[in-house]
Amino acid sequence: MHTDARTLADGTTLDADVCIVGAGAAGIPIALEFIGAGRRVLLLEGGGFDRDDALQARYAGVVSGQSYFPLEATRLHYFGGTTGHWGGFCAPLDPIDFRTRAWVSGSGWPFGAETLTPFYARAHPLLDLGVPDYRAATWQAADARNVPLPLDHAVMHEKIWQFSAPTRFGSRFRAPLVEARDVHLLTHAVVTELRLRSDGTAVETVEVRQADGRTLQVRGSVERPMQVVLACSTLQNVRLLLASNAVAAAGVGNAHDLVGRHFMEHLEMPVGTAVLLRPQSMHLYALDFGRTKARAELVASEAMQERLGLLNASLSLDPMPTEGEARSTFEDFSAEELETFRKDTRDGLTEAMRDSARSHDVESVRRQPRFALFTRQEQAPNAASRITLTRERDAFGVPRVDFHWALSARDRHTMQQTVRLLAREFGRLGIGRVQLRDWLRADDGPWPAVVSGGWHDIGGTRMHTSPREGVVDADCRVHGIANLSLAGAGVFPTAGAANPTLTIVALALRLAERLKRVTA
Repeated sequence: MHTDARTLADGTTLDADVCIVGAGAAGIPIALEFIGAGRRVLLLEGGGFDRDDALQARYAGVVSGQSYFPLEATRLHYFGGTTGHWGGFCAPLDPIDFRTRAWVSGSGWPFGAETLTPFYARAHPLLDLGVPDYRAATWQAADARNVPLPLDHAVMHEKIWQFSAPTRFGSRFRAPLVEARDVHLLTHAVVTELRLRSDGTAVETVEVRQADGRTLQVRGSVERPMQVVLACSTLQNVRLLLASNAVAAAGVGNAHDLVGRHFMEHLEMPVGTAVLLRPQSMHLYALDFGRTKARAELVASEAMQERLGLLNASLSLDPMPTEGEARSTFEDFSAEELETFRKDTRDGLTEAMRDSARSHDVESVRRQPRFALFTRQEQAPNAASRITLTRERDAFGVPRVDFHWALSARDRHTMQQTVRLLAREFGRLGIGRVQLRDWLRADDGPWPAVVSGGWHDIGGTRMHTSPREGVVDADCRVHGIANLSLAGAGVFPTAGAANPTLTIVALALRLAERLKRVTA
């Protein structure tokens, strides 16, 4: 069932057993789980079925600290959400991501990887993925061309990504939800406030506003209290929690000043160049958008992460332009610079690597297969990396986001040392050479002017068993608020190296199971 909320009279009140705010990668899977479940479910989407520039402008905000993308460009404000422009990269979080790591402050999930395993499997069909098998050996056996590099797996090993088409939730799931009898989709329903009961322990109403000032309310019945789920992006979930301050002055769920803190991104950027000196099939590591079903990237082993104090990070090896295309890094080098590169040990070149290099003249370096090294790395939890509100309000009266992105020395250390691990492995095996980007060569130098993220807003409403350490508990319920849950990457305590969409969907399915139990 679908209604355009702009057609409803001012002051309309709607009853619901479950009210889901946001129809994207988190909200839509929850709503789908309730089709035929016999509950009254409202799915509120602030936008329509297509992009609207005026609504998209609601996401504009202030950025400080490390440079970042324009906030209004990072998330889509219409049905389907940011699945409208995601790239389809999917991988589960690794077991180490769930553990408390002594070298990573704030690490540790309240459950282990095995808790999400069945939900990852259930998420696969929603994302049009194949069998939920991410073992490198499985994909190596599937194609004779998938020959792995001969790395010491005690140092580095392959991590598999699978690729969605990518599935656009807005087009794929529009019909099932519009046709559902017990799920009511309201588009153009901009939620502006969560109103708590006077004692602050539960959400009483969800306030929806139109640009012309008309309002409507969503509430539960006397017989059955309403369950509310915020399933917007991290920034927008935080924004709504902080703006809902009529009863709790600091915002909903913010008794311990945690809402908005520990924002994390995936650092996704070029970090170096690799040259292969021996013939090697790289099919396992190749990516052809729209055709590749799975590929491997390289990650440090858990033992190496602990030994070197690293965050979880992967390296992709992307072929650099060949002759006739854009000039590569190595083609821009002079003969003297190439000679220095061949002998330089600061980038992790070993004696074995230099011995191997002596059999290759300077011109041969230019003729070898070259690969850009691209990192996909988690950011360390950092309370100074946070989301607050400005005094400026959007057209619906909601304060805009003030976003401060802060990186740490461990983020940079991880990036540098992960590349150096690969360099040492290439040198030990005599199969190639690796060079870091200039800015990354010094152990404690500055970040470059532009640091690229993955457009992934993670953290800000982190999960923890204690309300003094997290905003939500292990079931994604906001501490101290009986009927409010959060969905999306904002609840991740740590980000891992994997793109977040698969885990967002898995956690949403897990949350839906709990909501079905409590509304039975």
